[in-house]
Amino acid sequence: MTPAPSSATPTDARPVDSGERLALLDTLRGFALCGVFISNTFMWFSGRAFLPKEQLEAQFTQGSLIDRLIMPAFGILVGGRFITIFSFLFGLGFAVQLGRADARGSDITRLYIRRLVVMLALGLSHLYLIWYGDILSNYALLGFWLLLFRKRDDRTILGWAIALLVVGPLLTTFVLKLPQLLAATPEAAAALAKAQSERSAALKVALFPSFTDGSWWDVVKAGATFHRVEFLHIMVLHSVGLLGRFLLGFYVGRRRLFHDAAQHLPLFRRLLYGALAMGVVGGGVGAVVQQLVIRKILDPDALPAWLPFAMTPIRTMGELGFAATYVLAITLLFQRATFQRVLSVLAPVGRMALTNYLSQSVISVLVFYGYGLGLFGKLAPSLCILYCLGVFAVQIAFSHLWLSRFRFGPMEWVWRSLTYGKAQPMRKSAGATGAAVAA
Repeated sequence: MTPAPSSATPTDARPVDSGERLALLDTLRGFALCGVFISNTFMWFSGRAFLPKEQLEAQFTQGSLIDRLIMPAFGILVGGRFITIFSFLFGLGFAVQLGRADARGSDITRLYIRRLVVMLALGLSHLYLIWYGDILSNYALLGFWLLLFRKRDDRTILGWAIALLVVGPLLTTFVLKLPQLLAATPEAAAALAKAQSERSAALKVALFPSFTDGSWWDVVKAGATFHRVEFLHIMVLHSVGLLGRFLLGFYVGRRRLFHDAAQHLPLFRRLLYGALAMGVVGGGVGAVVQQLVIRKILDPDALPAWLPFAMTPIRTMGELGFAATYVLAITLLFQRATFQRVLSVLAPVGRMALTNYLSQSVISVLVFYGYGLGLFGKLAPSLCILYCLGVFAVQIAFSHLWLSRFRFGPMEWVWRSLTYGKAQPMRKSAGATGAAVAA
């Protein structure tokens, strides 16, 4: 897309106009948002992660055929894949912002910091008032690290990205398994692992009634407790790999591979084959090991000490492989007019990603928690997927309708207005609105 003419002076900082956006990136962001919604709902909003271990494992072997197929398919095709895409696009977005600032001859640092501070405030509000699984606050805190790489050359950025993607997950596994590694005997290590698993299970049992029958305040307190005890340290440890995904997106954005996608189609095709192979191998091996544990062929309480360290790079390979497969496949299809028209339906959702992400949380807590419809822990896997697709379909329609009249989504307008220190013009001109509706 060709940047729209602007009367702004070279040093003016302003939000991105619709004519300056890349439809492909907005489409990818909308696609990733759908996957993130399915992932969050399937395990967390629905309460599946709070079910007793035996009851959760039974969903792999009992119930309808479609439900028994969905359970392993989720681990292979969804879990960790879409948050990887979202993180990649976050880093790529930083490269776009930096490129626009350099073109104006301005310094992005102060504006970018204000943008992250506002994002952090929104994320913390989301975390403590709506849902404990917030990712915005993590993104905001990690976003500051990108400033350290803004002046580095491409080779350095790519090197750090690869190093963090490889080392980060292994470091996370090492820290989490450190007490067991320091145990005097294998039996002591197994006892520590079992005790840790039992503590986690006991916490979920204790908090379960708050989510199923509690008031909004009961849920807020339970969510804060769960985040502090279970989520926080894991998310901190996973931040290393997350930063690697940011830097990979930053590198790709600096190379303008998606800005000039049509010039890189042979490269994208070669990468697609490799990414698909990585995803199939990584996801397939993970699914096989999972089935061996569920069917007690491998004793879950006496797994070899080396197994988590062997499975960590395999799991990472599956996540990165399928995430790249999705991105590359959509990019290649986007070069064909017919597919572009179909896929571009997702672009408005991507332009309103913050609004849609937060509204998914609001809708879901009202559907699943006790102060709403109370479906926590009750929805079958297939119904969870149908619920997500239904809500997302409504979001697609709403995003198209909203952006036909307004320049930003509601929460995007709040974010930009607070970032720039003044209310941004919200409504489109009559001519622009008419053209958008016609389109």
